[in-house]
Amino acid sequence: MEKRKIGVVNYLAYGAGDFLGAGTTALTAAWLLYFYTTFCGLTPVEATFIFALARVSDAVVSPVMGFLTDNFGSTWAGKRFGRRKFFILLGIPLVFSYTFMWVGDMGYGYYLVTYLIFDVVYTMILVPYETLVPEMTDDFKQKTKFSGARIAMAQLSAILAAFLPGILLNYFGKDNAASFFYASLVFATLCAIVLALVWLFTWERPRAEWTCAALRAEQENKSLTFMQSMKRLTIELTSTLRIKIFRQHLGMYLGGYIAQDVFNAVFTYYVVFVLIQSASLASSLMGTMAIVQFVAVIAMIPLCIKLGPAPSYRIVVVIFALSALSYGVLWYAGLSDIFALLLLVSGLAGLGRGGINYVPWNTYTYIADVDEVITGQRREGIFAGIMTLTRKSSQAGAVMLVGIVMQCSGFVSGQTTQPPAVSHTILLILTLGTVAILTCGFLVSLRFKLNLHTHRILRDETAKMRRAGRPVPEAITPQARKTVEMLAGMPYETLWGNNNIGYVHRAGVPATCKLTHH
Repeated sequence: MEKRKIGVVNYLAYGAGDFLGAGTTALTAAWLLYFYTTFCGLTPVEATFIFALARVSDAVVSPVMGFLTDNFGSTWAGKRFGRRKFFILLGIPLVFSYTFMWVGDMGYGYYLVTYLIFDVVYTMILVPYETLVPEMTDDFKQKTKFSGARIAMAQLSAILAAFLPGILLNYFGKDNAASFFYASLVFATLCAIVLALVWLFTWERPRAEWTCAALRAEQENKSLTFMQSMKRLTIELTSTLRIKIFRQHLGMYLGGYIAQDVFNAVFTYYVVFVLIQSASLASSLMGTMAIVQFVAVIAMIPLCIKLGPAPSYRIVVVIFALSALSYGVLWYAGLSDIFALLLLVSGLAGLGRGGINYVPWNTYTYIADVDEVITGQRREGIFAGIMTLTRKSSQAGAVMLVGIVMQCSGFVSGQTTQPPAVSHTILLILTLGTVAILTCGFLVSLRFKLNLHTHRILRDETAKMRRAGRPVPEAITPQARKTVEMLAGMPYETLWGNNNIGYVHRAGVPATCKLTHH
């Protein structure tokens, strides 16, 4: 079948969709805890309890959404609008639920309910969105460009998330909660626009290109009872963690992103209560980071192609770790009142953060390729569900931990000054806390071997298995066999469904598919 031509408009339209994922996440991570404790009368522990309840909900919603989008194609709506894109279309009006989170002086129940509602909407859109790149192309370089476009656009949204609250605080006054409401309204409007672009300029893999195992699994789903479907969902979810390269990918992802979540959650407090400066300065410094992050993402695209994801990841992890430590050094050396030095360190942080943001989402688009070699199916939705759950859980967990530690150190909500112990606690979290988590990601990356060369070998061997409907040991070279086994983490003969990973035992899937293509 002739492949669609991928142009600049497709890269940019897809990438713009992450205004929802990155923009709202950046605004939430950097400002929501501060908003809750400053304008809503919540203590840090009360605020973090909202995040905890949302993660309990998300532990169900994200995996179910991943399973649903993988199996939605057989429904009327799935056939009419797409098993992935139906949910993106539905999400266009629902993104405005984000604005209800940012209304000041409401009750605790109000903030809990509004956070939970948007959390579900976020998941409903982001899980299908994250599956679209492996749906549109199998090519390594095209996937790298899609990932680059996504993260570049994400950094633009992060720039807006960093600067906009500060601009509005200066306009409405530093004690006016309306600044954050209008910032959220801007983001919701932009998200609705870019989701419409995603709907118009992306596509899904044609059913004619589905593997026999994938079509067979879809047909089997139609005859399952509710309890059987839940059993299958549980098995499919746990099976993702049996994929070695996905576990490594999660380790790198969590190492980089949790470190940023911890950093983001405490950075505004660092500026306001350690440096004794305004929240507007925090906004300016985060804006500086975001601008440099955008430049760093552009630079990471050729770097990842040339060096590979793992070596590139290690470079930017070291850069971000050095910048985090520098904030503490500046304060203890009495140099933190020099704006130029703060700006320089923030730029260095942005350089590292931009690279860290890019690498995991670039490598994620190749995980389904490895999974296909193992299971004979395309399960992008399941992996996207786990990734979304992991992302939101890590963010909430980081913010929760920061809130609890700060309250234990003596933080008092609504006060313009805090006890000295709070300042030292903030510094320890910002510096040593960030570096400790980055170190974990660095160590995991030493075992990650997927790159342009190994991926090309994997795709060549996948094409052979698709044609034969089975592993073809008679047609593989020793070097290619070694590479495929290294990426899959399994002996070659057990690939393409000749294993117990996933719900259906797919051994002996015929080369010619007898199922009807709709």
